[in-house]
Amino acid sequence: MQDKPVVIGVAGGSGSGKTSVTKSICQRFSDKTILVIEQDYYYKDQSHLPFEERLETNYDHPLAFDNDLLIQHVRSLLNHKSINKPVYDYKLHTRSKEVIKVEPKDVIILEGILILEDPRLVDLMDIKVFVDTDADLRILRRMVRDIKERGRSIDSVIDQYLNSVRPMHLQFVEPTKRYADIIIPEGGENYVAIDIMATKIAQILSKSNKNSLQKSIEN
Repeated sequence: MQDKPVVIGVAGGSGSGKTSVTKSICQRFSDKTILVIEQDYYYKDQSHLPFEERLETNYDHPLAFDNDLLIQHVRSLLNHKSINKPVYDYKLHTRSKEVIKVEPKDVIILEGILILEDPRLVDLMDIKVFVDTDADLRILRRMVRDIKERGRSIDSVIDQYLNSVRPMHLQFVEPTKRYADIIIPEGGENYVAIDIMATKIAQILSKSNKNSLQKSIEN
């Protein structure tokens, strides 16, 4: 493993195609090279709240995330230490008792709608990406995901979009585009941008590995 893992932030609105971009990048490298940390796993634990209150959670607001824990985990990975990644239960609207043990890798991709909103996280990143997709495509993708994967009704998805997702996107997500080094229009279908990203990552890894080899020779 190289001296310091490369940290890449992949941000963008809900349903923008962040996951597709991340998967496309990962497919260009071995499983031992890239680790993906999803910001969605780091929603705050709400087990202390009544279920009715948990239902009112605004999952698109920065305060919904436990960034302190996420930052702690990223720093541990940068120091080549394993972490226990939390798991979030969307049906109970709180953190699960289950955790996932994660080992450090050469490349760490941090993926999430507000991954570029916290300056402390941004400072840990080597490359910052914003996936920019039209609102109509994003709402359709979110609707399909929430109904199939999270057991939501169409009415609840639309209500959430109008009352929290859209206003939070305009207030918090869209402004983080200014911090991106690379803006990828249309998400995972932009193969040219993904190829450029993969090439850049390969260059960084190659340079880092050469430096590590040189240090070992000198020692």
